[in-house]
Amino acid sequence: MAGTSSGIVAGLTATVLGTVALLAWQAQATVPPGMGRAKASASPSPAAKAPRDSRHPTALPRNSGKGERVVYSVDDDRVWLVDDRGQVRRTFKVRPGQVDPRLGAYWVTSRSKQVTGTDGVLVEHVVRFATRNGVTIGFSAATEDEPGDTGSGSVKTGGIRETRADGNAMWQFATIGVPVMVIR
Repeated sequence: MAGTSSGIVAGLTATVLGTVALLAWQAQATVPPGMGRAKASASPSPAAKAPRDSRHPTALPRNSGKGERVVYSVDDDRVWLVDDRGQVRRTFKVRPGQVDPRLGAYWVTSRSKQVTGTDGVLVEHVVRFATRNGVTIGFSAATEDEPGDTGSGSVKTGGIRETRADGNAMWQFATIGVPVMVIR
């Protein structure tokens, strides 16, 4: 029995170490520019707006990254949830806060099921991915299904508000480590 138990423990330990190594590799592969890795070629160019399809304004912009990712356009106030095959699973409009993230590649760093936003609004499905000038930036949905006015008041907010339905889709899609591409 003792030999069987140590074999199980050894197998579980090997599985855990393999999972940790995979997660570390994935995390390193998504480190944003300026954080120890060269800027990836899939990152959007800060100087140019990603090309848009004029016949299909909600189509995923070209040059917005590759693979599974969230794409957020600060100019269009639009989000695309893109699966690992490059197919758009959902796109929707958002209402940005007062502080926009810088253009570039990020990844989901933390999530909260429900909190009170810096604007005092109860929000759910909070998906955070950036910080700028001390302001945390992420997607969230007001629990009253009204995005609210995230752009006024004396407190600088980084909450990018979605409808509750869109917030639920984001919550299901954007788990810890999923890349977020911020484009014009």
